[in-house]
Amino acid sequence: MISKPDKNQTRQHRHMRVRGKISGTAERPRLNVYRSNKNIYAQLIDDVAGVTLASASTIDKEVSGDTKSDQAASVGALIAKRGTEKKISDVVFDRGGYLYHGRVQALAEAARENGLKF
Repeated sequence: MISKPDKNQTRQHRHMRVRGKISGTAERPRLNVYRSNKNIYAQLIDDVAGVTLASASTIDKEVSGDTKSDQAASVGALIAKRGTEKKISDVVFDRGGYLYHGRVQALAEAARENGLKF
């Protein structure tokens, strides 16, 4: 019997491989993206101190949109707004092992349009 590989396990393996190469600092935090079937989450993380500087997700009341891609773009705009409030403009983008496509791409482009540079 042929068994299919676990998609989440392969995604986590890709994520850990990328995480060995990038990390966030207080001056240039890591913009981490996690995507579930229903929601999408974004965090600005300082890996040196091990703290989350700002976060946004589709669970927040400020997020609006009909489709999941619209909601992801709204999360990208919200994380950019919260980052600029804390004087963060340069970030390192961490796509979390996901393809740069669809909701992840919508979040990233909205974050760029609202002031984050990566």
